[in-house]
Amino acid sequence: MRILVIEDEPKVGRAVREGLQAEGYEVELTATGEDGFFRASSQPFDLIVLDVMLPGRDGIEVLAALRKGGLRIPVLLLTAKDAIEDRVSGLDSGADDYLVKPFAFAELSARIRALLRRGKAEPVVSLQVDTLEMDVVTHTVTRAGQRIELTAREYELLEFLARNKDRVVSREMLAREVWRESARATPLDNVIDVHIARLRRKVDDPFDRKLLHTVRGVGFTLREASS
Repeated sequence: MRILVIEDEPKVGRAVREGLQAEGYEVELTATGEDGFFRASSQPFDLIVLDVMLPGRDGIEVLAALRKGGLRIPVLLLTAKDAIEDRVSGLDSGADDYLVKPFAFAELSARIRALLRRGKAEPVVSLQVDTLEMDVVTHTVTRAGQRIELTAREYELLEFLARNKDRVVSREMLAREVWRESARATPLDNVIDVHIARLRRKVDDPFDRKLLHTVRGVGFTLREASS
């Protein structure tokens, strides 16, 4: 079993790695969210131990991006925050379990064993929001049985919105996750708005029930239409 540990505290990271190696796991350790995201996206792992408070890209952002990309292996969050909203945020972003620091290694090990016993989940091959359906393998999009033709960028934008169904997605998130730009800028905001308008014309305008909504001053959300 291969485990990726993403932890920026050197002592904690080394202790977790050495403890897991002593139990027979193959462990890779990295200290930044960016490097962790790259390794998780490019190498096969059976489980990820992910610290929330990372420099730069934090653990919640890394987790959301991995789930958006279709990664479905178990993720155990390590957090120094014990507030209910922090735990809810982690679970809503796709975490399978969490531990609050400081923790006993025996508990960490037991939770890892429990997550691994669940087995690997099947990768998501389709997304559905109301009558909108997306095949993430063939990139086919239909609504109410009607084929919708999208450009590559429009498809990627719609997929990100569908994977975050019912959540408000900010322009900052779209700039980072769809356009791969680390910093939001006014010209890019304009480009995002143009693509949202094009999506709305294709996905919503031909239909009575609207799915793509603008939350003024915040961002956009894709949600099932009200009956």
